[in-house]
Amino acid sequence: MDPTTAFCPNWDCPARGQSRQGNIGIHSQKEQRFICKVCRKTFSATKGTVFYRLRHSAETVVIVVTLLTYGCPVQAIVAAFGLDERTVATWWTRAGQQSQKLHEHQVERPMDLGHIQADQIRVKKQHGIVWMAMAIQVKTRLWLGGEVSEHRDMTLIRALMTRGRRCAMYRPLLICTDGLKAYIRAARETFRDPVVTGHSGRPKLRPWRHLLIAQVIKRTERRRVVEIERRIIDGTAARVETLRRRSQGDGVINTAYIERLNATFRQRLSALARRGRSLARRTGTLRHGMYVVGSVYNFCWPHLSLDSRRQTTPAMAAGITDHCWSLYELLSFKVPPPQWQPPKRRGRPSRALQGLIERWCRDHD
Repeated sequence: MDPTTAFCPNWDCPARGQSRQGNIGIHSQKEQRFICKVCRKTFSATKGTVFYRLRHSAETVVIVVTLLTYGCPVQAIVAAFGLDERTVATWWTRAGQQSQKLHEHQVERPMDLGHIQADQIRVKKQHGIVWMAMAIQVKTRLWLGGEVSEHRDMTLIRALMTRGRRCAMYRPLLICTDGLKAYIRAARETFRDPVVTGHSGRPKLRPWRHLLIAQVIKRTERRRVVEIERRIIDGTAARVETLRRRSQGDGVINTAYIERLNATFRQRLSALARRGRSLARRTGTLRHGMYVVGSVYNFCWPHLSLDSRRQTTPAMAAGITDHCWSLYELLSFKVPPPQWQPPKRRGRPSRALQGLIERWCRDHD
């Protein structure tokens, strides 16, 4: 137990989420519990992880989640480990929630994306059809996130573009998609910033100057591609070619990288397999599975096309981490809560509150 790396999870504590500040101590070595010296609350060492308050060992949970990420049927896991289906479903839900928090904390931060590709998958579900839209950074093969919806409409594409906007810095950006028209409007409305003029009222939103949009339209006959048309919607051909070469080298405008990622998801998630019988019952199950497979893909699975000399994951190539994570490290990663904000009160704050604000409301490394 290392109290220097732990933080207080209490939302009412002014020191919540702050580590290496000397406010965390060991309460019980036997029971694996810490204590916060500010709010005097105790908490378990597994608080905020998948293994919190579980009766089974962490090794069993890691093995089961590993099998699920490789497409193993739930019935086979139940028969092999003697577990209940509801227990496996609970572990899968916890892993999905943990992976989504990890993704939003580690991946959704501004970076120079350069070139991204987006696409959607048609997924069969019990009593209906759902759509899963995802995006990838081409240079590092980093999965930027995804959204699940029952309709392939503007709401789904705008939500996907919003997640991509959280990962993007104000740099030249090339977006390659298929022929869906919703991508054009969603990208133009998402990648824009307010223009500060000093006047009162809502500021005018201006699209990014170096936002480039290209589409690849495939025409099929009898389930075979007979013609491919490449369109440049925004930007010049020279600028599009420059960003494309920086990220993927030789070739043409394509969506091959996101389509290859779709194939990986179809292989790892049994509910995405074509003409399969492992259909998902709820949309939330697909969302949890998408984030588990996506986070494991980013942090745990080395990508052969990145670096042949060593095992490099997309998160390592993007500079998010410096090593290849294990699944236990991913499931046990603690996402700190947002920084504490002082309560809003009328009048001048007291000296005690001022001292509290000066100590815990400043940015810590």
